Amino acid sequence: MGIFWDIIQEEKISKQKAQTESLEQRVATLEEELAHTRSILRKTLIELENHLGKDIDGDGVTGE
Repeated sequence: MGIFWDIIQEEKISKQKAQTESLEQRVATLEEELAHTRSILRKTLIELENHLGKDIDGDGVTGE
């Protein structure tokens, strides 16, 4: 009976490891997407401030 228990435990450990690696990969992908989105947002804000000639984000500078 002990060998079956060991096999079951080993499978559970493997499954948990796969889920953890999958979660870490998903978090890494989300972090990359967030960085890309923030970059696009920043570029859009700069162009909008330049176009309108107004300080939209409140940093005291227009277009930077």
